[in-house]
Amino acid sequence: MNFSIGDIVEPERRAGDSAFPLICVPPAPAPRLDAALEWLSANRLRLLEQLELHGVILFRGFPLGSDEDFDAALRTFELENFPYEGSLSNAIRRHRTERVFTANEAPPEVEIYLHHELAQTPVYPTRLFFFCEVAPESGGATPVCRSDRLLARLRERVPEFVERCERLGVRYINFMPAGEDMESGQGRGWCATLGAKNRAEAEARLKSLGYGWSWFDGGVLRDCSPALPAVRTLPGGKSVFFNQLIAAWRGWSDSRNEAARSICFGDHSEIPDDDMQAAAEIAEELTVDLAWQVGDMALVDNMQVMHGRRPYSGHRRVLASLAA
Repeated sequence: MNFSIGDIVEPERRAGDSAFPLICVPPAPAPRLDAALEWLSANRLRLLEQLELHGVILFRGFPLGSDEDFDAALRTFELENFPYEGSLSNAIRRHRTERVFTANEAPPEVEIYLHHELAQTPVYPTRLFFFCEVAPESGGATPVCRSDRLLARLRERVPEFVERCERLGVRYINFMPAGEDMESGQGRGWCATLGAKNRAEAEARLKSLGYGWSWFDGGVLRDCSPALPAVRTLPGGKSVFFNQLIAAWRGWSDSRNEAARSICFGDHSEIPDDDMQAAAEIAEELTVDLAWQVGDMALVDNMQVMHGRRPYSGHRRVLASLAA
């Protein structure tokens, strides 16, 4: 195709000197699907370079209408698939294709707070794809936040908290049911999460990953992660607030879990609420909402950018795919 990286639409906010998110739109009229896929493939390296600079690219106006179109588009980037089935994600999701699944099956009134995908586990994807199949009647945006900017602000406001995060790391505590809990944003059962048929297999998987665990009535499993980094330095030297602290502290609440008790420092000491409140407030100040339109596709750098989900009304179908 003969169109360029796209018309760059300046967003309301900027992260440093780069647009956030970068919005890529084809010239009117929209190209045919085969032509758009050809352009994405030909420009994939340039687009990945732009992703590293900007953190999020929103593709708007491309002729994507189904989960299969989305699958075809994400495959043009030639990134290694990060299978959901083998991940330690606690979110309930439904597969559409080999690489595409629903983003989260939690009820629409449940807010999913800012997080790096699977940062509460030792294994995580580096890039995320989202696709809007059905836009909600209201709400339902995907908030995104640059965690390098968040970390810089935290160093200014709560330097001792950042120092403890860097020195001690953090742990995550979660109570998982045996089966699915459709009322929870963390409702995936331990059988599916751990790929286990019984308690012995679950314990073997947890042991191999360095987790602690205990069992409770009703087949509920309490797991505690090993100490994981809360601040990471990326290959280019950039430091990021890479964790799930805000999401856990604000939102890991259901019939089994209490959000305030779902996190601690790596030495098992308590993380002060005042420090978490500061992190949540600053993150919200830096957040930009991706308000979905049907056919939108977003590519997110999971190492630099946190994301979430606003509550919504009406029907919403946003699909996702993970890349290693």
